[in-house]
Amino acid sequence: MPLSRTSMRVASILGAILVLAWLYLGLRLESWINVVAPERLPEVGPRAEALHGTSFVADLHADSLLFGRDLLDRGTMGHVDLPRLQEGGVALQVFSLPTIVPFDFNIERNTGDGVDSLTVAGLVQLSPTAWLGPMGRALRAANRLSDFAAASDGEWVQIRTRADLAALQAARAAGADTTGALLSIEGAHAMESDAENLQRLFDAGYRMIGLTHFFDNDYGGSAHGLERGGLTPLGRETIAEMERLGMTLDLAHLSPAAVDEALDLSTRPTVFSHGGVRGTCDNQRNLTDEHVQRIAAGGGVIGIGYWDWAVCGTSPQHVAAALAYVVRLVGADHAGLGSDYDGGTTVGFDTSQLAVLTQALLDEGLTASQVRKVMGDNVLRVLAENLPPAGRAADDPR
Repeated sequence: MPLSRTSMRVASILGAILVLAWLYLGLRLESWINVVAPERLPEVGPRAEALHGTSFVADLHADSLLFGRDLLDRGTMGHVDLPRLQEGGVALQVFSLPTIVPFDFNIERNTGDGVDSLTVAGLVQLSPTAWLGPMGRALRAANRLSDFAAASDGEWVQIRTRADLAALQAARAAGADTTGALLSIEGAHAMESDAENLQRLFDAGYRMIGLTHFFDNDYGGSAHGLERGGLTPLGRETIAEMERLGMTLDLAHLSPAAVDEALDLSTRPTVFSHGGVRGTCDNQRNLTDEHVQRIAAGGGVIGIGYWDWAVCGTSPQHVAAALAYVVRLVGADHAGLGSDYDGGTTVGFDTSQLAVLTQALLDEGLTASQVRKVMGDNVLRVLAENLPPAGRAADDPR
């Protein structure tokens, strides 16, 4: 029986409502995922303000490329965009990209077989990431970052080589409000178990890789996986090839066994890009003292995050306490910032307010020299050692 005009009109109205609700959900999704919690922030005094303004500030981890925002405009959602990076005095931001995230992920046990939250988010936001595979998502993010840099009139530059990094340092020292951006992959499953895809990621501009994320994969065990084993042959091969190309190894999310094996294999400094230490926040997401000491012994840097799982709180004081713990355990050369901004996190301050962390570190008793190292000089040192020099062909020895 044909539908009456009234029934058709009702169906049309309901359909329009559903479409509008879907679009609204897509527009508001990030505001519900990446949150700035109300915190009583410390007042930034003249000493901290001057120190922050003259430091090379570097953050090892933000997931801002996951979302559809124009990162050249100051947004009202999320934690990071170029204007807020400039307001916060950030000289270098590492932009990491997860390519599969279990819908109900946790820090205890996950598989990679269930619903992928990035597919769901892509559908809600009407984004092509909904149907792209992991490698396609990685390449799309790299293109987006390149487009942002090209449209920024030199205010945003992509860091691919040591020469790029040196040029950024020189520009900042000369007073330019230029921010560097470096690409990282969170979970080597982005390469879809094809060794040749590492070269494709390198050519696209990626210079840092964490082998696992929230589940075990063909490269190694995750701290949050089922088996939590060590590295696989493909994982070990990937580490060696990353060192040859000039890509930094990120130990975040690796199982303890895989961290040990990775450190045994690595001949260059590594990073733990984002997380915490069990000395101030005891859970399996965070590093033991032994692993902090091993990373430091290899010249690496531990990036401390700003969210609850990392530091058991969201205030600058919680973050500063974890950073100070690393400094007192292994020295000031091995602590750094690893915010996990825009990574589905609730934090107490966004990147425009980063000077509050400088104040909190001074309040913890760190010296100005130690604060400069923590705020970015340590990251600068590791990248300057690990990045390929300008003009090096991919098959040249380093």
